[in-house]
Amino acid sequence: MTAHTFIIVLAIATSISGLIWCLTAAKRMVVKDNAHVMQYPVGNVTTISYRLKSCVEGIASIFPVLLLIFIVRSFGYEPFQIPSGSMMPTLLPGDFILVQKYSYGLKNPMTQRTLIETGHPHRGDIVVFKYPKDNTQDYIKRVIGLPGDLVSYNLLSKTLSIQPDFMNTKHYKSLLKVTYSDVNTDHQRFITPNKEEFKDNIKHELIEEFRTEDHRLVTRIETLDSVKHGILLFNGAWKNFRSYSQNGVAEPKMTWLVPENMYFMMGDNRDNSSDSRYWGFVPENNLVGKATAIWMSFDKKEGKFPTGLRLGRIGIIH
Repeated sequence: MTAHTFIIVLAIATSISGLIWCLTAAKRMVVKDNAHVMQYPVGNVTTISYRLKSCVEGIASIFPVLLLIFIVRSFGYEPFQIPSGSMMPTLLPGDFILVQKYSYGLKNPMTQRTLIETGHPHRGDIVVFKYPKDNTQDYIKRVIGLPGDLVSYNLLSKTLSIQPDFMNTKHYKSLLKVTYSDVNTDHQRFITPNKEEFKDNIKHELIEEFRTEDHRLVTRIETLDSVKHGILLFNGAWKNFRSYSQNGVAEPKMTWLVPENMYFMMGDNRDNSSDSRYWGFVPENNLVGKATAIWMSFDKKEGKFPTGLRLGRIGIIH
């Protein structure tokens, strides 16, 4: 069951139990003068009536609980599970996170239309949003570009450059400060995925130069304005990009101008993330909320059953 389907089912269940709660409350007010009269089930008809009444009262009694769950989940916090490695090393498959839904406005949980504005995303926020090509799917990525930003990604150095408010010549700003730490290579070796699978992520003609051989995952600390976070890179690709640069071919570079009321999202696992580089920008109305904390983490691989707990991962998301 998708999150969208669940909220619809929850809304229907809350509405039905609320209606029954109102009817039973009204009935109690009508017969309150006879409340001292005890009625006992006599015969089959009375027994059925008594059981039906008990069932109705039971449904009515859970209305306050359903209403509280509906309000908290729709406007407060919603739990999500991380299913893939696109946000590694920040979030791992098996992490269960809390998303603060009121960060970017109080929205109609059915239509995602903003009812009350409460704020907007900042660069570096980790955001859950409705996938622009299929609103029934929830994606999670990091906000890289705000409306009006000119975002560039260098495929050789795996680095970003951002020029805020690019089209506003009256308030022209210089490049945003984006810095990177040295490469950390303390990660296990792995086999390069097959060429076609990797091409789905890289989408660049240089993929033809990749070879199936051992490579190493590396991490760096990216500082985006004032937000520090880890990124995961596939450094085996660098050799091929460097060879093209040394042969006189210009450095491969991708650039996007973020439209009004849109956001540019990227996964922290930069070489294995389906994000705005490939399918475009995220409309503001698609934003679900800001990921704030990990409340549980299971040790598992993508598509596999959990093998243990990672209690050390519980806490605030950075």
